[in-house]
Amino acid sequence: LGGAIYAGLQGRRGADAALNRATKEAATPAVSVVNPTVAAATDELVLPGTARAYTDAPIYARASGYLKRWHVDIGSRVTKGQLLAEIETPEIDQQLRQARADLENARANMELSRTTAERWQTLAKSGFVSRQETDEKIGDLNAKTATVESNAANVKRLEDLQGFQRIYAPFDGIITARNTDTGALIDAGGQARELFRLAAIDKLRVFVSVPQMYAQAARPGTPTVVTMEEAPDKALRGTLARTSNALDPTSRTMLSEVEVDNPRGEVLPGAYVVVRLRVGREVRGMTIPANTLLFRSEGLRVAVVRNGRAELVPVKLGRDYGRSVEVVSGLSPTDAVIVDPADSLVSGTAVRVIERPTETKKP
Repeated sequence: LGGAIYAGLQGRRGADAALNRATKEAATPAVSVVNPTVAAATDELVLPGTARAYTDAPIYARASGYLKRWHVDIGSRVTKGQLLAEIETPEIDQQLRQARADLENARANMELSRTTAERWQTLAKSGFVSRQETDEKIGDLNAKTATVESNAANVKRLEDLQGFQRIYAPFDGIITARNTDTGALIDAGGQARELFRLAAIDKLRVFVSVPQMYAQAARPGTPTVVTMEEAPDKALRGTLARTSNALDPTSRTMLSEVEVDNPRGEVLPGAYVVVRLRVGREVRGMTIPANTLLFRSEGLRVAVVRNGRAELVPVKLGRDYGRSVEVVSGLSPTDAVIVDPADSLVSGTAVRVIERPTETKKP
């Protein structure tokens, strides 16, 4: 009987101890924790961009007249030196004929003046004419010679203008605009308008705006990938060629230029494209869920579990990714950060972890 009583008492004591432990655990707040995720060494930027022809030039006429004929239209592929159009220049043709006649007349006068000067020089040696008269004949020869040179220069100028009757392509490319037609009046003066527009699209310039936070890391030579939304499977590889090294004060972005080969013409000038490039981080931070932050009057805090108790740690944030935020200082990768901490939580509060910390991700 005594043994039975003793066993009963021992069982009662065990039940009381278990009840006390359960009561104590119930009074201790249960928390879930996560480890900070170490940020990658580089970030991938996905930026909208605009494709432009590597060379895009308006083609103007250098001579006034009437368009005789055009040989290319929009969409035509042309090579350097190919004939694009011909212009009739009746006024220049007439001026050239007159200039050539003036040149011949000047040459005849020069020859006559030369003969006269030579004769007077011979007579002057014999004393039949004065030195003054001889010098006048030599001066007349020099003047006639200068007139010949002036007329010859005028002929050369008009011949050059006549050569501008033919308009040639200055480089390989595609005609993207034709703004004239047969018989149209061509004015090469100040009111001249472009006849054609020529674009070289075998190589493109893609302009993107890099946000301020990445401006220092976006360096020329960085590889890029260019895609179009309508054809995401077709990717063109390029290189960040140059940057403006200045921020737009309105958008806080830096204009940058990507060069990309486009041998098949898959990307058209003016197209909207997506540019991907990886840039290095100046500081490698860590990310934590946004629901781990505590906003206190003394500043931003994060609760971590250390030796079974909560400790509020001040942190400095970097980029905001929406559901997660970057922490640049205040935490280590091994810290157990409490998820959804209570607003009433204070440092030193005993807590009970119900979820083991996840392993820190490597870069």
